[in-house]
Amino acid sequence: MLAGLAAYGFWGFLPLYFHLLGNLGVGTAEMIAHRTLWAVFWALGLVWLSRQGGEVRRVLTEPRTLGLLALSTLAILINWTIYVVAVNHQKVIEASLGYYINPLLNMAVGALFFRERMPLSGKIAIALATVGVGVQTIALGHLPLISLGLGISFCAYGVIRKQVKADAQTGLFFECAYLALPGLAYVLWLQSTGAGHFLTGWSLALLLMAAGPATVIPLALFAWSARRLSLTALGFLQFVAPTLQFFVGLALGEVFTPMRALSFGFIWAGVAVFAWGAWRMSRRAVVAAVE
Repeated sequence: MLAGLAAYGFWGFLPLYFHLLGNLGVGTAEMIAHRTLWAVFWALGLVWLSRQGGEVRRVLTEPRTLGLLALSTLAILINWTIYVVAVNHQKVIEASLGYYINPLLNMAVGALFFRERMPLSGKIAIALATVGVGVQTIALGHLPLISLGLGISFCAYGVIRKQVKADAQTGLFFECAYLALPGLAYVLWLQSTGAGHFLTGWSLALLLMAAGPATVIPLALFAWSARRLSLTALGFLQFVAPTLQFFVGLALGEVFTPMRALSFGFIWAGVAVFAWGAWRMSRRAVVAAVE
């Protein structure tokens, strides 16, 4: 449980890291480039520690798996980009909304495309979340594109990774490897034009390099906890990160109007119904197993 809390806590406070880089003048593209560049080394270290070298070699012989990982790489790149843009444009609260609705999107996609049975609690949760998004649209005067973009891109990432026959560490390594060379090329180009920040001082260079562990460590903690926790426990934990992000947004001085409060009220109600339904299903499974 502690590893899972640490992973989601890490993700919850991650906006502060990107906010700091933004205040130091680092642009979105440069942040993403350094994230992909340094993450590949940490991902490789994770593969080595977990002794998954054989798994890496196996994936290299499977074109379909490599193709699916290329698609998942595109999905996570879109997600990372939207997220960093949101943080650096004072949209952390809107970003947190995207991660609140993500589990509900996953459930809807599972029912629509994978014929997974959706319980009544799931239908009610999705209906409440839909109303919440509608209220958010009225409050903003337009669709909450950041929230929807984050939710949909991460949902797409999950759907694609569901088809990949590789463990989390190996998959992350290939995703980082796909992005590392473009990231390196962009960093070198920025430095050649004098617009890069990597060589402006040791402190900023170390901060940029920290994007690697900031990406890989929480995933490693999550993977470790996922093997040891029930799906119900993980279901509750996944709302820790957006809740922390929400409060980080408030701490950074973002505006929270009554209409936005109403929107989040519907979203939180949907989350509560979702969590209650997951708990009931877990209890029934335990009772059935005992009988």
